Amino acid sequence: MKKTDSNELVFLPLGGSNEVGMNLNAYGFGPAHDRKWIIVDVGVTFGDQSTPGVDVIVPDPTFLEGENILGIVLTHAHEDHIGALGWLWKRIKAPLYATPFTAFLIREKLRDANVLDQVERNEIALGGNVQLGDFDVTFVTITHSIAEPNGLAIRTPLGTVLHTGDWKLDDQPVVGERTDVAAIQKLGDEGVLAMVCDSTNVFVEGVAGSEGDVAVALDNLISGLKGRVAVGCFASNVARMDSVIRAAEKAGRRVALAGRSMHRITAAAKSVGMLNDIKPFLSEQEARVWPADEILYLCTGSQGEARAALSRVAEGTHPFVKLGQGDHCIFSSRVIPGNELSIARLQDKMAEKGVRIYTEKDHPGIHVSGHPCRDELRQMYAWARPKIAVPTHGQRRHLIEHGILATEMGIPQTVTPRNGDMVRLAPGMAEIIDEVPSGRLFVDGGMLVEEAGEALRERRHAASNGILVVSFALDRRGKIASDIDVRGIGLPGDQQRQLGDILDDMAERVENAVRSLKGEALEDELVVEQAVSRALKKMSQQIWDRRPIVETVVLRL
Repeated sequence: MKKTDSNELVFLPLGGSNEVGMNLNAYGFGPAHDRKWIIVDVGVTFGDQSTPGVDVIVPDPTFLEGENILGIVLTHAHEDHIGALGWLWKRIKAPLYATPFTAFLIREKLRDANVLDQVERNEIALGGNVQLGDFDVTFVTITHSIAEPNGLAIRTPLGTVLHTGDWKLDDQPVVGERTDVAAIQKLGDEGVLAMVCDSTNVFVEGVAGSEGDVAVALDNLISGLKGRVAVGCFASNVARMDSVIRAAEKAGRRVALAGRSMHRITAAAKSVGMLNDIKPFLSEQEARVWPADEILYLCTGSQGEARAALSRVAEGTHPFVKLGQGDHCIFSSRVIPGNELSIARLQDKMAEKGVRIYTEKDHPGIHVSGHPCRDELRQMYAWARPKIAVPTHGQRRHLIEHGILATEMGIPQTVTPRNGDMVRLAPGMAEIIDEVPSGRLFVDGGMLVEEAGEALRERRHAASNGILVVSFALDRRGKIASDIDVRGIGLPGDQQRQLGDILDDMAERVENAVRSLKGEALEDELVVEQAVSRALKKMSQQIWDRRPIVETVVLRL
């Protein structure tokens, strides 16, 4: 990019654009050669079947390393907004700014990463303000599916940006305050240069629905049940937890928490004055012997996570939560795309135990989304009236559709960036002016590794193709001086020829491959290994239509 002495205001997503989750957004101000930055959110996404052995994925912050970062401002405490702090803070060192609930939860992450004492942490009151160089940042109260969600009014000498974070409109949020409409309208009256806005539900007409209505639906459902009741929901949704707890108490049930996140979130909620007027939770020892009709378990694992409470209950391995014939499990959550199979398996296991399952499909009122649908997006644009719409927090089709909706609302300019696209918001017309390095880092074995790293590439290859391990000895003349042992890992047999017979044939193929080598070739370990690998991969291709990893161990006598 060409250097200039003129100040510019730029927006740079390094995560969260062209995907749902893993949010990391940066705003830069100043001349191109001397920008100062603030970062908004540092989140994670989660691994799937394409990333074997990897549970957590974080955005690659390489571009920002060494830059002048004035502060990291956190909109709310969902994992896809704060979950990468422990992994990335050492690479983007800067003070943190968050409201009390979020500040409580990030302490544990920083402590786990052994950086808690190194980090300057600033707790900002709801509706509070912080000055970071040329950035004047005001926290704007909104509603979402977590306590203390915030939009950000980011004022600069070149204009004001409204960064919505994750949001919805809810007149009955159960806990916390309603969206500060007056503050947003005032921003609109003052003039909003750009709105960087959540796109998750852009394809859904209408409105997301209210937590107040969910509270009524859960109350009606739980009041009519006999036997043990378990409710799975996102632990971060304090309003949902509050509704479940109050419905349980009204029905004469006591509540026991199942899952580490439930304990962690309730502690955070109590620290800011929430959930303080409820009965004490039952301990694990009390829950084991409590009458079936008088207990409700509030559980993690509504997405079928293997190590979460509900999966352990379904497997029968949970230490104190036992469900069976005549009991009930309520899933007060949505199915996150990609989790369909794991959730279905979990629910099938529950059903086999005689547990009756309740989901939003058969009881629509027991869950609502935390993200804005089309009518809510229209309302936000009507209040804020930005000159530029910058859709974020969504896959590519979400961002494009959001851009179309903004244009229909009369917004003069729309930019739909991908991760790594640097958008100049001012001066002049909004446009993408640069593309910087971006990508993903995988948390693998407690370390951060590159997305295209050799270890994960080999693991993927082994997962789909299997492994062959070959070992034998060669004497000084290069002749085979032992039995040839071929072992297969993750390879199929068939009814006509079992795997053992195939491996015996492979040992013969290895012998022929080694005997075909002459002279100095037999003295070169790499040449021998390559000959064995070629022979076995060719044979595997013929038998299984696969090319497994071949690991050859040659012992020299």
